[in-house]
Amino acid sequence: MTKTCTLPRHQSQYQVVGRFVPNAKYDEANPQCKVYRMNLFAKNKVVARSRFWYFVSRLCRVKKVNGQIISVSQISEKSPQRVKNFGIWFRYESRTGTHNAYKEYRELSLTAAVNAMYQDMAGRSRAKACAIQILETKELKAADCKRPTVKQFHSSSIKFPLPHMISKTPKAFKTTFKAARPTTFC
Repeated sequence: MTKTCTLPRHQSQYQVVGRFVPNAKYDEANPQCKVYRMNLFAKNKVVARSRFWYFVSRLCRVKKVNGQIISVSQISEKSPQRVKNFGIWFRYESRTGTHNAYKEYRELSLTAAVNAMYQDMAGRSRAKACAIQILETKELKAADCKRPTVKQFHSSSIKFPLPHMISKTPKAFKTTFKAARPTTFC
């Protein structure tokens, strides 16, 4: 019997730590051999390592050939049972050019908010996941939120009414067939 191996479908948050490997030209004390730490969103550890080298080679001039990864660890949410507001600043490539954007989401975890952002950008702007670069993420207080779609849930008197409820018929009056439609306005 063959075992099926499936990759995770959604993004997870990873912390990748790496550095430039000391050599004859650059010793340990050299500022070139600094340790770099980066928080990334990726589908798995392999993609997280690849994204780390992509960004570090652009920002710090350290290539994968001259560097080493010290650790890769997955970051989990501290309180996944509580609903929080998240702000995400990101940059994406569209058909017309590069755009900076900011979106707010109300989710249980940061990774859920990032997944919602990827889905939202795919649906609204046709932006592929590889064309999106997350610049910053932040957990927001209710007073810091700007978008009305998130702010509408901050009211303490919020209600979710169920307007069309079909009332239960007592067992004495139940029949298999009824001549009249049930009324849904109670």
